[in-house]
Amino acid sequence: MSTREQDTEPPGPTRPVRVPLGRSTAWTTRLAFGAAGLGNLYRPVTDEDATRALEAAWDRGVRSFDTAPHYGLGLSERRLGAFLKDRPRDSYTVSTKVGRLLVPAPDATGDDLAHGFAVPAAYRRVWDFSADGVRRGLEESLERLGLDRVDTVYLHDPDDHAEQALREACPALERLRSEGTVRAVGVGMNQTAVPTRFVTETDIDVVLLAGRYTLLDQSGLAGLLPAARRRGVSIVAGGVFNSGLLADPRPGATYDYATAPADTLRRAVRMREICDRHGVPLRAVAARFPLGHPVVAGVLLGLRSDAEVTDAADLLALDIPAALWDELRGEGHLPSEAPVPGSGVRRR
Repeated sequence: MSTREQDTEPPGPTRPVRVPLGRSTAWTTRLAFGAAGLGNLYRPVTDEDATRALEAAWDRGVRSFDTAPHYGLGLSERRLGAFLKDRPRDSYTVSTKVGRLLVPAPDATGDDLAHGFAVPAAYRRVWDFSADGVRRGLEESLERLGLDRVDTVYLHDPDDHAEQALREACPALERLRSEGTVRAVGVGMNQTAVPTRFVTETDIDVVLLAGRYTLLDQSGLAGLLPAARRRGVSIVAGGVFNSGLLADPRPGATYDYATAPADTLRRAVRMREICDRHGVPLRAVAARFPLGHPVVAGVLLGLRSDAEVTDAADLLALDIPAALWDELRGEGHLPSEAPVPGSGVRRR
């Protein structure tokens, strides 16, 4: 274990392991808390339930939390900040995102469900990957979080703004890192082409990769993950259930936010049959798979209740037999070049 992986918390069953992000001083725990649900993603979550979810995560050794202004028009950041305010600042890490500014919309009515969040439409989102937009967005996030710094800042979905993000936003984040305002900088996306450009053309520390390195989609292996390994950049794997299909493969299940195609559903069902034969839930295998790759520092799971937290922590602690991975490979579900976790318990 490197110096940066060590922590000052006393040993115990929930002692977290700190995994560095690239060459930075920021880190993640193997299981990171994705806080989009705390922004009322798709349906409301009460303040009490949000607090219970965060408390359960803390009790299970989770010390890394990811949020964004986009999540509930700032609600996720406010709830996370309220939970963390009385905890030692060096005992956890927080990541948030820039690229969408929240502009008050005093005359707006209705809710934000068109964007997926069950909150009043009190703000409108404005894309801004300029240097000024990055600084303004981060300042506003810090105010909502009640923190004087965050550990990691991601450029959030710059798919249609790649050139400005590369030319203006990323240098601005690198300056904030050099000033000590943030400890690591990166990009968060659900594709591989643009993140590969950031890895090869800039000095980022980490990529939050959603849905592109999973049991159903290993497209990250084609260029992004090898480039990240060469450049010393870490990957945090998100979207490991591909928006639901790998958690519960059934007719009507979603894959990448749409109804799963029939052939993709058949693949998921077959993988579940293999997992069931080995006595391991498919969602456990899906959650663990990305951790087999040496550049993957952690898995980010979207969590909204204490029950979901308990389930996630238990999934990552399960022993997965080598024979299960072998069978998945043998049937062509995993390519030979995709490394898999060892059969022992992988600690958070």
